[in-house]
Amino acid sequence: MFGILAGMISCVDAVPYIRGILRGSTRPHRGTWCIWSILGVTAFASQAADGGGWSLLMLGIQAVSITVILVLSTTRGVGGLDLGNFALLVVAALGLAGWLALSTPVLATVCVVVADLAGALLMLPKMWRDPDSETASSFLLAGIAGGLGAASVGSLQPELLLYPVYFGVVNGAIAAIVVLRRKRADRQRPGRHGAERYEGVDACSGHVYRGLAQLPGR
Repeated sequence: MFGILAGMISCVDAVPYIRGILRGSTRPHRGTWCIWSILGVTAFASQAADGGGWSLLMLGIQAVSITVILVLSTTRGVGGLDLGNFALLVVAALGLAGWLALSTPVLATVCVVVADLAGALLMLPKMWRDPDSETASSFLLAGIAGGLGAASVGSLQPELLLYPVYFGVVNGAIAAIVVLRRKRADRQRPGRHGAERYEGVDACSGHVYRGLAQLPGR
C-alpha cells in the first residue's frame, strides 16, 4: 500500500514543476537535472537488482518525470554542464559499471546517493539567490513519496532503505530552503515590509497624495 501511494504521489509531484517551467516562473538548472535523470535510472536498476518490490514503483516514475524535466530544461533552464557536474556524472557511471561488473548493487546505490546529493548542492547557489526560480511544492511531494517508498520496503534492509530515505530527506530539505528564502525575500521587498505609509497635501493645488516611503536601514 505504501508503494502504491508513493507511486501515485510520484505521478503528480512533477506536475507543478513542469507547469512552472512552461509558464516561465521555474528555471531548472540543466546540469543538476542531467545528473538526476541519469542517477534516477541508475538507482532504479540498482534497487531492482537487489530485490526491490513495491518501492520500485516510486523510483521508476521519478526516473521518467526527472527525464522529462531535463528535456524541458535544455531550452527553458539555466546553467550548463561544467567540470563539477561532469565529475559527478563520472561517479554515477562508475557506480553503474561497478554494479554490472561486481554484482554489488549496494555500492552502486551508495554512489548514486553521493552523486545525487552533490547535484543538489550544485543547485543550491541558484536556489539561494533566486528562490522564486524553484517550485517548493514539487520537492515537498517528492519528499513525501520518498518517505512512503521507504515504508514500502517492509523490512530493515539498508541496501533497500538507503535511497528512498535519502530521497525523502533531501527533497524535504530543498522545499524548506525554498520556502524560507522566499519569506526572507518578501520581508526585504520594498512596498511590502520595511515601508511606511505617508499622506500629504500639495500647498499650491490642494491635492491630497498618499504612498509608501521606504524606511532607512531596512
